[in-house]
Amino acid sequence: MAFSSHAQSPGRDRTAVLTDERLRFALPAVDASTSEARRRTRLKLAEWRTPDETCDDAQLVMSELVTNALRHTGSHTVVCELRLLGGLLRIAVTGDGMGPQEPPRPAAEEDESGRGLFLVRALATVWGVRPREGGRGHVVWADLPLTPEDRGEG
Repeated sequence: MAFSSHAQSPGRDRTAVLTDERLRFALPAVDASTSEARRRTRLKLAEWRTPDETCDDAQLVMSELVTNALRHTGSHTVVCELRLLGGLLRIAVTGDGMGPQEPPRPAAEEDESGRGLFLVRALATVWGVRPREGGRGHVVWADLPLTPEDRGEG
């Protein structure tokens, strides 16, 4: 799939769902959506009073998952979700394109990209891919520990 080189702004999403334990929003599949997803992640996690380290990790994971959806799935829209699940933060990105059906090959030492899912694996307690409900596309998700105690650091 080709990388989108559109310079459009993702704009404001009037369909964003805000609750105490969940944020879900859709963005167009344009380059600017990666930074918009990071921004919305940062704002919601600040509202939830999430520790700085968790917020930093969550922004990185969200960025990697959105970037992968933009580059590899041929999606027109990406749907991002943050959800509190006990001591975990679930980050999920849904693309409406088909993309590859196999996990990506590991990046070679000389490759300039391809290490994003390695970062996701390193930061997440668990992560995975599942088919999108009701149609075309798939969901990539990752669960991050919310606090240092949940990471085994406390």
